[in-house]
Amino acid sequence: MTAAPYPVTPDGRYFVAKNRLWRRTDPALGEAEREAAVGDLMRARRLVRDAADDGERRAARALVDEAKRRLGERGPVWWHDGAPDLNRHAPHNTPYAAWFAALPEAERERAGA
Repeated sequence: MTAAPYPVTPDGRYFVAKNRLWRRTDPALGEAEREAAVGDLMRARRLVRDAADDGERRAARALVDEAKRRLGERGPVWWHDGAPDLNRHAPHNTPYAAWFAALPEAERERAGA
């Protein structure tokens, strides 16, 4: 198996890119459900890219949001221990700060830090 393109938090909830935590896909999703949602997400992103006007763009962005919610990347968190959602937070301002600081410099650079 190849290394993840970005550092992943020890609990597997987030990856770090552009110096932000981004919520990962719910690992409890079945493979078929995940693949269908990813396909819908990619189609919706193409619709955003190809939108002819603001109305089409808004509708396409709503489809992106819907697919990301199905994946667990937005909306209610998929973990059940009561931990808050830290999506889009800088890792150094979160409980992951020590983990992030201990990463090799190359991984922190890959994360955009």
